[in-house]
Amino acid sequence: MLVEIIGYVASIVVAISLTMSSILKLRIINLIGAITFVIYGLMLPTYPVAFVNFLIACINVYYLIQMSSQKEYFQILDSEANSQYLTHFLDFHRQDILKFFPQFNSETQKAHRSFFVLRNTVPAGLIVFEEKEDHVNIVLDYVTPQFRDFKVGQFLYKQNCQIFTGKKVCCKATSPWLERYLPKMGFVKQGESFILEAK
Repeated sequence: MLVEIIGYVASIVVAISLTMSSILKLRIINLIGAITFVIYGLMLPTYPVAFVNFLIACINVYYLIQMSSQKEYFQILDSEANSQYLTHFLDFHRQDILKFFPQFNSETQKAHRSFFVLRNTVPAGLIVFEEKEDHVNIVLDYVTPQFRDFKVGQFLYKQNCQIFTGKKVCCKATSPWLERYLPKMGFVKQGESFILEAK
């Protein structure tokens, strides 16, 4: 009975890994699934199952090491409110954006400053913020699915917070994902908002 449970768990974990849009998450979860299948294969015992999944685990470890040691380049690129590319980006990702910022709309964006965060020259994230006298309000902090490994946020909030002209940064958590994401970026919850103090 225990062996069957382990086999089912391994199958479910591998299936879940294939739903990940992030390659990093896919590799990690697939690695866990492969290791579980190795245990399953040894317990039966069916050594071909254990051997194949041992190879899969090794391949995942190899690529995870490659990914962790790979040098990546980030850059902030200002965007005009009437930029055609900005309009296209927002239209293309509209449904996904609304999952995290349900009240966001294009008219809101046009009234505020915005910039892209490039990752190896690819637009990985879009930030829209409203400038106040002593702080800035984040109107949109959107990262495309394939880059949701927190590196864009770390580059922005932990390494380049000065982009917000030395003011504290405020953001409301409009989704459960933001509730988890903002504290990881150094924000502290104060009332209904999360605050990142200027450095």
